[in-house]
Amino acid sequence: MKYVLILLVTGLAQAGVEETVGRLLDANLTTAQRNDACFALRDDRSPEVNTAMRRVMSSEIVRACAARHLREAGAIEELKDALTEEDADIKVAALREMGILRHPDLVEVIAKAGFDLNALVATNAVDALAQYNDRRVLPHLIAIAEAGKMAGFTALARAAVFVDPSVVKVARQYLAGDDVAAQVIAIRVLGDLGDKSDLPRLRPIALQAEALPSQGRGFGMMPSIDLGKVAKNAIRRIESR
Repeated sequence: MKYVLILLVTGLAQAGVEETVGRLLDANLTTAQRNDACFALRDDRSPEVNTAMRRVMSSEIVRACAARHLREAGAIEELKDALTEEDADIKVAALREMGILRHPDLVEVIAKAGFDLNALVATNAVDALAQYNDRRVLPHLIAIAEAGKMAGFTALARAAVFVDPSVVKVARQYLAGDDVAAQVIAIRVLGDLGDKSDLPRLRPIALQAEALPSQGRGFGMMPSIDLGKVAKNAIRRIESR
């Protein structure tokens, strides 16, 4: 009799899970109803539920809940698979959760996303790597930094916390270029990690009297950049060491 009761309870529970998954997947339900279903499944780590969560990441209205579920479930294969999508928003959602999870098996796939053609995806990949706070991500941050662009600038800034000579090398390369945003980051990194050999490069920049426009850089309007002031601050820090 006890065995029969166990089977009955188990069957009812499974039926309840299937019904909840059905509500999660039902595009005809409201945002609140589908998110309620997602929340109701938060403690279920079964492969069936994880598969459903991965599937609904394509839906904007439950994407955040589903991505969080996959992270809390440790469903790294499903999170990896999300990065194969063409939709940048799906990739971004997955990368944000990957960064919080900090699973060692995700480092390589996150690093690959750092070269994504979509700037938002690439910069979120860099942010995810930075959350590891582990030197194993440094070579990946340096590689992304060497590629330049917005993700590269972000990677250089994130890599600076490791106080490594490879970071200084890339910063010097940026300083020799003509991208103002890259030069600002490079000067700040050199101020923190550079040495007196960098002063001859910084002093001419410090003499610049005009702020340079930065319109069109980044993800929106940015204020003018006073390279001279940034360089003066860097020189001051180097000379004080």
